[in-house]
Amino acid sequence: MERRVRRGVLAGSALALSVGVAGCGIAPDPADAELSEGDVTLTMTWWGADARHQATLDAIELFEEKNPRITVEPTYADWGGYWDRLATTAAAGDMPDVVQFDQLYLASYAGRGALLDLDALPEFVDASSLPETVLGGGRVDGSLYAVPIGVAGNGVVLNTSVFEKYGVPVPDTDTWTWDEFNATAEAITEASGGEVHGLTPFGADSFTLEVFARQRGEALFNEEGDVAIDPATLAAYWQQRLDWIESGAAPSAAALSEKQGVPLDQGSLVVGDVAMEFQPAGLFTAISAAAPDSNFEIVDWPADPGTQEGFQYPKPSMYWAGSSQSEHPAEAALLIDFLVNDPEVAEAFGTERGIPASEEFQAAVEPSLDEAGRKALTFTELVSKEAGDAPPITPNGASEVETILSRYNQQVQFGQLTPQDAAQRFIEELQSAIDATG
Repeated sequence: MERRVRRGVLAGSALALSVGVAGCGIAPDPADAELSEGDVTLTMTWWGADARHQATLDAIELFEEKNPRITVEPTYADWGGYWDRLATTAAAGDMPDVVQFDQLYLASYAGRGALLDLDALPEFVDASSLPETVLGGGRVDGSLYAVPIGVAGNGVVLNTSVFEKYGVPVPDTDTWTWDEFNATAEAITEASGGEVHGLTPFGADSFTLEVFARQRGEALFNEEGDVAIDPATLAAYWQQRLDWIESGAAPSAAALSEKQGVPLDQGSLVVGDVAMEFQPAGLFTAISAAAPDSNFEIVDWPADPGTQEGFQYPKPSMYWAGSSQSEHPAEAALLIDFLVNDPEVAEAFGTERGIPASEEFQAAVEPSLDEAGRKALTFTELVSKEAGDAPPITPNGASEVETILSRYNQQVQFGQLTPQDAAQRFIEELQSAIDATG
């Protein structure tokens, strides 16, 4: 890929003092960005575990070899402390030049002027290798502020070893309806004498809620940044959870509560206590690795006749974004471009950040994937092919949506609130949090 670039001296002091999130005025137009003549040092940050750290350090080394004028200083942390530190550096006007981002916080930072508008930097960053159904997940108010790194559809993960153990046939998952899904889950519980249950129910994460709503032609949020889901749809989402518990298809409320927050390798699906779970494809390889003696498949959600077409969508697992406070926005954009386009980066990253968002990266990593990785990739390709438009991203003020959803789910699960009352309260609380940022 050829790209014409401009070289010049950046007004670094103006850029460093310009971002609104630091309370210091309005950021200059990134379209004026030029590559510096001399040596440049960029800062870069991400969250993750040791495998991600090493893969990213390897990618940085590759970038520095191919761009000898640019040095990248990395910092990294676990999820818990990452966002507090990022907020502190952003408020101080010292946010790293390139940042690994999550969808929950994207609108908040973009809306406060903290992120580079990458659409204004076409000479330095090219995201055309990503389909618009994926790239749309990095847009805020029509502008691209973050490039997706990995994507994941939400599927039903089957522990087929459990099916085989109890003699329950796996239904035709290409055509199954919700009635067939429910009957299958109940059959597992019955065949095992209650030793194993059919499924772990959804109810406490926004990804499954979004897909549930999209089957009905709805979305959790609208383009204006308000809560858009119908209270009746949210109530039905929680009522389905209660129905699964009552029928025995799912474990009891108490048993589900005990399993909440356990490490993945101790989860009910991995240890064989349930046969099915709703999970993002990005976790499929980890699930398979945690139980090497079991066989797993990932398939599409059940759907009844009349279900909205295109209800599935490839959700970005994380993004690369640039800081509007950067003294070197052109170089920051070049680094982002390298991280999403260079084939050697694809090999370094593999699927550690999920199935690559770029179709070119997917092709690059496919030969090295194990069986579980190939299954996850095949499912992601299916989701991408069938996907409708990406849903509106989490708006400013709604970053606690998971916490709020989980809290009301617990109250519904233990009979403290009806699904209808919980749905109304959830919507009112989340909308109030959004309104408070206005």
